[in-house]
Amino acid sequence: MSPTLIWIILLVALAAVVVMIVAQRRTRALHEKFGPEYDRTVKSMKDRGKAEADLNKRIERVEELRIQPLSAADRSRFEQSWQADQARFVDDPRAAVREADRLVTELMQARGYPMADFGQRASDVSVNHPQVVSDYRAAHDIAERDAKGQANTEELRKAMVHYRALFRELLVTESPAGEAERPLTTRDRVLADSPPPDDSERIIPDRPQRSIVGDRIIPDGTDRSIVGDRIIPDRDARPDTR
Repeated sequence: MSPTLIWIILLVALAAVVVMIVAQRRTRALHEKFGPEYDRTVKSMKDRGKAEADLNKRIERVEELRIQPLSAADRSRFEQSWQADQARFVDDPRAAVREADRLVTELMQARGYPMADFGQRASDVSVNHPQVVSDYRAAHDIAERDAKGQANTEELRKAMVHYRALFRELLVTESPAGEAERPLTTRDRVLADSPPPDDSERIIPDRPQRSIVGDRIIPDGTDRSIVGDRIIPDRDARPDTR
């Protein structure tokens, strides 16, 4: 074998190694950015190369959009709208879920996401919010089944939890440059400082006689009052003299 041929083989092998390293780094970077959305896309497309090309196209598309933070006034307005809708669930779960879907769509539009079909909206939001795009898909799926009369109350409750996950992420953003950050009061700390929702979290009460303020449930008149971590007994309660 001539020295020239040996050098050619070595160069080809080196190029193959470089290509493999670059591909591995690209895969690792996309997986770190998209998390479970990366795995879902690969499984859906059944081809890692096509899936990664799709994810890269999403990034390029969103980079061309003018995604912007909310003003303090808009943030407060959306917080209050969510409060009202969450309270509505007690009397009309189906209407509450429809309104939650509308609020999420309106909030996305306010942030700068274009109003395309649902699939495109989910793809766009997955770039900056990959951890909650699965919640968006799950909520939308339940809403579509509800439109056909195929979702029960518990599923509708889960839809509200899923919608809240995305709503919360889209809502909590930095203020635009030059605008002072508005401190959140106890009353309007609905989403910004609440912990991430758990699917088992009962944010919607089962007892219709109770009222809701944000994520807190106000007991009815038959319950004992709570102040801080202390429980104040009813006035008629007698002390135990034993």
